[in-house]
Amino acid sequence: MEPGMILAIAIFVFLLITVAQGVRQVPQGFKWVVQRLGKYNKTLNPGLNFIIPFIDAVAFKVTTKDIVLDIPSQDVITKDNAVLITNAVAYINIVSPEKAVYGVENYVLAIQTLVQTSLRSIVGEMNLDDALSSRDHIKAKLKAAISDDISDWGITLKTVEIQDINPSGTMQQAMEEQAAAERARRATVTRADGDKQAAILQAEGELEASKREAEAQVILAEASKRAITKVSEAIGEKELPVIYLLGEKYISSLQQLSESGNSKFVVFPADIPTALQGMMGKR
Repeated sequence: MEPGMILAIAIFVFLLITVAQGVRQVPQGFKWVVQRLGKYNKTLNPGLNFIIPFIDAVAFKVTTKDIVLDIPSQDVITKDNAVLITNAVAYINIVSPEKAVYGVENYVLAIQTLVQTSLRSIVGEMNLDDALSSRDHIKAKLKAAISDDISDWGITLKTVEIQDINPSGTMQQAMEEQAAAERARRATVTRADGDKQAAILQAEGELEASKREAEAQVILAEASKRAITKVSEAIGEKELPVIYLLGEKYISSLQQLSESGNSKFVVFPADIPTALQGMMGKR
């Protein structure tokens, strides 16, 4: 092969390599960071891009899709010295790839560490009960605490969620024992209140019955008084009707006594009228 042909082929191959080095096709969902002679030059957006061959080089390929970062579990001590096991998940998006790759050595590890330390700080200022019941409050404070810091790295925090915030094993056992004791105390109080109310109702019922019985006795006494008064007014000095009525009652009582199974003897007075006059106080 002639030297001229070889030279032409070499030049053609060199041109192909040069063109290949100068043309970059960036896929959707990515941005490429270009360095020129070791220094940041520009960021390539999705699509067809051109760079200077052998001078420019693609140093970093950064995704622009949302990234899910799993925050490892950690032990957190609350304000009242309770131990909680917490972990979270953060959703981030890289808006400035050059800041993300040049602003921090490893932005994934940096964000995970930042979320962990911020979470420890926030929960450490809360009591156990508040920490267990205030996930939304913790989430809001955590997002506000780290958003400004990671924005300097060209990263936006979309959201952060608290996955788990649970007491440790020993703390959970202590809480269960405390809850059982509280339930037992409430049951005791409920039974005591029930017994108290029952005693009060029984006493009120007995008091009401006594009042009604006393009122009935007063009414009966008043009725007897009125009856005796009317009988006394009607009889006056006449003894015979009184003796007749008392004798009738007396005989009726003796008859009932004689019919009783417990009675053995029934004694009738010989002179009933005299006996009745003696009952009336007149001889």
